[in-house]
Amino acid sequence: MAKSKPRKRRDPAQPQLPFDKLPERIEPALALLKPRAPQGDQWLFELKFDGYRLAIHIEPQGVRILTRGGHDWTDRFPTIAEAARKLDVGTAILDGEAVVLDAEGRSDFSALQRSLGGRGGKRASAEAVFYAFDLLYFDGHLLTNTELSVRRHLLTDFLDNGDGGIRLSEEMEGDGCELLATACAHGLEGIIAKHRDSRYRSGRAGDWIKIKCIQSESFVIIGYEQSSVARGGIGSLLLAAKDGTALRHVGSVGTGFKEKDVVALRSTLDKLKTKRPVVPIKGKNLVFAQPTLIAEIEFRGWTDDGNLRHASYKGLREVQDNADIYNLGTKT
Repeated sequence: MAKSKPRKRRDPAQPQLPFDKLPERIEPALALLKPRAPQGDQWLFELKFDGYRLAIHIEPQGVRILTRGGHDWTDRFPTIAEAARKLDVGTAILDGEAVVLDAEGRSDFSALQRSLGGRGGKRASAEAVFYAFDLLYFDGHLLTNTELSVRRHLLTDFLDNGDGGIRLSEEMEGDGCELLATACAHGLEGIIAKHRDSRYRSGRAGDWIKIKCIQSESFVIIGYEQSSVARGGIGSLLLAAKDGTALRHVGSVGTGFKEKDVVALRSTLDKLKTKRPVVPIKGKNLVFAQPTLIAEIEFRGWTDDGNLRHASYKGLREVQDNADIYNLGTKT
């Protein structure tokens, strides 16, 4: 991609220069889950990351890092914040994902959770890095009504794609189906397709599409099955999804736990005990809980009776992460 000429850094404190007001927060654009990659030159593709969605606000007063739900987590990501302060830009809002990479360079959600001290933890993650994939505000100009291709060009211009705390999520060239197959063969999360001419629209507008190698969604934990042999006394977690405005039981998950995960889960769930299940469930040795905890679950599809197939536990979602509970109305 051709580079534009370096721009002189503008002083955002000069009120006589015309500029758009820097927003306090922009509701993020979200990707719509689809089973297949779209076709056509109007789509660009990126890798899908498995981490926390963040927005970095570079302001005259300093740097703010906001979660998807709008909570200020600047102190939780010191490496990313320091990298943002060093960027050669007066004002900007970067949209992207904070991840922790494994030895093979793949994003690892469980590792990110551990680096933050687990759900409800207050630890700062020195290991997390930020992959920027969009630029919403730049040098006094709001870019949400600008085409994605232009926003990407500006982002690429000023963001040095090194190996520091902030990195560029690079565009991938090629056929979407082939790119997905390659991503899956390398054990990656999947790919994201984005319409090149689209403006930035908050919510799931359909301009962004996610195609996953293995399905991964958020479900409510509504209890657990007791076990006398399993670590922590939990044989499996009972899960529910949204069904309209109600919840519906969608099976259980009994794999993917680490020992300290199970011990913490048991302690938390026992504090949320309730005598009756929030949805109809039959079984032995079941302990029911209020629908407070949200778990990220990998699975390979659905059974004929509407339960998750080959489910594996990945970790708990933070309230601040504002994770969507899976809605059965969107099942493909």
